[in-house]
Amino acid sequence: MSKFELKLPRMGESVAEATLTSWLKEVGDTIEMDEAIFEIATDKVDSEVPSEVEGVLLEKCYNVDDVIKVGDTVAIIQVNGEENSSGAAAEVSDESTEEEMVAVAESTLIKAKETIESPRTDFSSSDRFYSPLVKNIAKEEGISLEELEAIEGSGKDGRVSKNDILAYVENRGDKKEVAVKEPTQNASPITKAPSAITSETTKQQTVAPKTSTGDEVIAMTRMGKLIAKHMTDSVATSAHVQSFIEVDVTNIVNWRAKKKNAFEAQEGEKLTYTPIFMEAVAKALKKYPMMNITVDGDNVIKKKNINIGMAAALPDGNLIVPVIKNADQLNLVGMAKVVNDLAERSRNNVLKPDEVQDGTYTVTNVGTFGSVFGTPIINQPQVGILALGAIRKIPSVIETEEGDFIGIRSKMYLSHSYDHRVVNGALGSMFAKAVADYLEAWDVNREI
Repeated sequence: MSKFELKLPRMGESVAEATLTSWLKEVGDTIEMDEAIFEIATDKVDSEVPSEVEGVLLEKCYNVDDVIKVGDTVAIIQVNGEENSSGAAAEVSDESTEEEMVAVAESTLIKAKETIESPRTDFSSSDRFYSPLVKNIAKEEGISLEELEAIEGSGKDGRVSKNDILAYVENRGDKKEVAVKEPTQNASPITKAPSAITSETTKQQTVAPKTSTGDEVIAMTRMGKLIAKHMTDSVATSAHVQSFIEVDVTNIVNWRAKKKNAFEAQEGEKLTYTPIFMEAVAKALKKYPMMNITVDGDNVIKKKNINIGMAAALPDGNLIVPVIKNADQLNLVGMAKVVNDLAERSRNNVLKPDEVQDGTYTVTNVGTFGSVFGTPIINQPQVGILALGAIRKIPSVIETEEGDFIGIRSKMYLSHSYDHRVVNGALGSMFAKAVADYLEAWDVNREI
C-alpha cells in the first residue's frame, strides 16, 4: 500500500490560490480515477478537482472556505488500500517511515483538538444551504450551527441572507459589538465586513467610510475582492497607454445580416460578431508577434501559441476570461463554435480550470453594454488588451472616383491598451490598425 498526495493544480498564470468551497467525498470513501474529490473557486472560475489515482480517501488537509495555495496538498489518498474498520482518517502505509507516522499522528491530534474545541461551527453538516459569506460571518462572530439554524431567513426558499445574520448579530448583544452607530438617533448601522481571504489583507488597517441614514453597506464577494486586487496589481505593474481607431464595419454588418440564418441552419450555431473580431485579432497577432509576449523580470518571452482570452460578464456582475487556444488555427466556423461554447459555459459557471489559463492576449467587448469605447486594464501577465466599442450607424464621408459624398455607415471604435514598458506607441498603434484594416477589407461575397 502507498499514499498519494492530491495537490491543488495550477489554474492559470496569475492564479496563486483558491478557496475550497465543498468536499464531494468523505474520509473512508472509495475513489475512482478522474472522480471529483472537492470543489474550488478562484477569481476566474469555480471547478471540481478530480483524483489522479484510484483508492480510498485517508485525510482531508483543509476545511471548507479555507484558502489554499497552488501546489499545496489538499487530500491524501490510500492507493490500492482498504478502508480500516474503525473509519479513522488514515491508515499509515507499510512503507511509511517513523517520521511520517509521527506527522500523521500529530495531524490527527490537531484535527481532533480543533473538532473538540469548535464542534458547533461545522456548517457543512447542515441540510440547509448557507452562502460562503453567511458562513464566514457566522464563524467570525462565533455563531454556532444551532443558532444559525434558528435564524429565520428572508431569502429565496427561506435562505439566510447577509442582512438576516447581521441583524441577528446586532441584536445578540453578548460577545461582540459588530455595528458602529451614527451620532444621530435614527442613523443606520455600519456593519463590519467579514474577514478577508488572505492574511495580508486581514492585517491592513482600513478606515470605515462615512455613511448617512439610509445608506446600505454591501460586503464585496470573494471573487470581487480577488478581481479588485488583480486590477490594482496590473495598474501598479504595467505602464498603461491607449490608442484608439475608428473602423468602418459596414461590409461585416451587411454580410452577417445575409449569412446568419443560413449559418445557423448549416452549423447549428448562432453567428455573432465576436468570432469575426477574434479572427481579426488572431491575424494581427500573427503579423505583430511582439504583442504576443509576457515580461519576466528583465526578459521578454515571445509566446509561440496565440491564445486569446475573451472577457465575459457574469450574471452577478463579475467577470471571467475563458481562453480560445490556438486561435490563429481556427477558421470562422471553428471560431464561432468555440466562442459560443465558452460563452455559454461561462454564464453557467461550468468552465474547467485549464479553459481560463495560458491566455496571451485579451479582448473585451464593451460595446455589448452600449459603450462607444473604453480604456481596459491589461490582464497580467499579458501586455495588451483590445476593447470593442458599440457598432453605430453614423453619417460619414465616403470617397469615390466621382467625388466625396455623405452616407450612412456602420462604425465602431477599437481601444487598445498596452504595456509601455515593452510596447511602444508605434507597435501599439500599428497592431490596432492591422485589426481595423482586416475588418474594413471584409469580403461581402465570402462564403461560410
